[in-house]
Amino acid sequence: MRFHIIIAAVFWCGHVDSRKIRGISSSYKRFYKERKSFLCIDGSKIIPFEQVNDDYCDCEDGSDEPGTSACPHGRFYCTNLGFRPHYIPSSRVNDGICDCCDASDEYNSHARCQNSCWNLGQREREYVEGQMRTLDEGLRLKQQLIEEGVLLWREKQAQLRELQQVAEDLQIKLEDHRRRKNDADRLKEETLKALEAGDSGKCGQYSSVSSIFQLLDSNKDGSITVEEVQDKVAFIQDEERVLSVDEAVSLLGGHQTDLTNFQHNLWDILRRGDRVKIKDAHGAPGSLVGEDPHLKAADKAAEWEATNLKKVEEAYETVNMEISELQMKLAMDYGTDWEFLFLNSQCYKLKVYEYTYTLCPFNQVTQKSTAGIEVSLGKWGMWTETPKNQYSQMVYENGEPCWQGGSRSTTVTLTCGTETVLRSVKEPSKCQYIMDFQTPVACQPVLKQRGIHSEL
Repeated sequence: MRFHIIIAAVFWCGHVDSRKIRGISSSYKRFYKERKSFLCIDGSKIIPFEQVNDDYCDCEDGSDEPGTSACPHGRFYCTNLGFRPHYIPSSRVNDGICDCCDASDEYNSHARCQNSCWNLGQREREYVEGQMRTLDEGLRLKQQLIEEGVLLWREKQAQLRELQQVAEDLQIKLEDHRRRKNDADRLKEETLKALEAGDSGKCGQYSSVSSIFQLLDSNKDGSITVEEVQDKVAFIQDEERVLSVDEAVSLLGGHQTDLTNFQHNLWDILRRGDRVKIKDAHGAPGSLVGEDPHLKAADKAAEWEATNLKKVEEAYETVNMEISELQMKLAMDYGTDWEFLFLNSQCYKLKVYEYTYTLCPFNQVTQKSTAGIEVSLGKWGMWTETPKNQYSQMVYENGEPCWQGGSRSTTVTLTCGTETVLRSVKEPSKCQYIMDFQTPVACQPVLKQRGIHSEL
């Protein structure tokens, strides 16, 4: 008989203890030790300990009823051994719906709940282990990209130095070609002035009897006629007037002349340069141009130098543009180890319904419709850091204006993965876009410190 009483007492004590600590986490059990009175956790009231978990709410914070649904603001703790523990509102206790995977919230209801914590925990463990494998692989790939980034950075720096040296060489060559072109232009101008002035000395230097004769002999028959003189020669004082027949005969020494007679008549008059001059190739008054071999040579030299100068100027401009673009690229922030450098000059696409989105890191973001209309969603702006990672988000600003709004912009969030790919695009607010961009360089070693939850 005494044995049965002891057993009953042990059972009753176990029952009372179980009733009183149900729905409490291990960190709160110190407040529920068996004693004469119970102090509400918010300190608002002291009640007899028998009133704890008696299905009547005495404390304003609901701390006296952790295992019942009596208090509107109470919380019930699901231990969920094998899975993740969590709190549920106390109103869900014994409501016939299993909220805790260990079924502890339905200890006094008609619901027949199965303990599913182990299966849930197993799936969670498999998911976390998969994430860890992805992280390990991502970190391995990231290290490769860091090494490639360092090499690429050095290559870019070497390329910049080479371009700067080319620019210096072209600068020297450019100055030389400018000097040579100026010399050629000056020689051409001096030759032209000498012919226009009709200076006998300079004409002797830059021209000849035969060259002037050939210039006046339009039909190249070996003689100069009155008509040819009227067509090519004009008075200096009245350049626009055409010579009369008598004036032409007087200058020519007859109606027609050959080279010998030309030298003793019209040639001498032209050399003096005080009465008449030779018109240009179009018949208007001008200088001794067109057929003079020295002037042709000077003009050809000036043209040649101008062409060469233009080529050197274009090459110099192109090299300087390349230097400027390379300097801009190298001035960007590619991460502490240049791990993001490989993204430069790359573009990634994603089709969402009728639109194709293109992300070109460190450049721009665009949206293209099936009709072929392309819209800028922003140009590269900056990194926006989070407390844990300064390279977690990219901001692209000043895209095309939005209808009845400001400019379009895009925020790109970088996530860890084993491949570099644009995963999703959303427009949570008008003309404000967000993108999920997955890449190994977004993987952070600090994530490994989290590990798998100890309660799994």
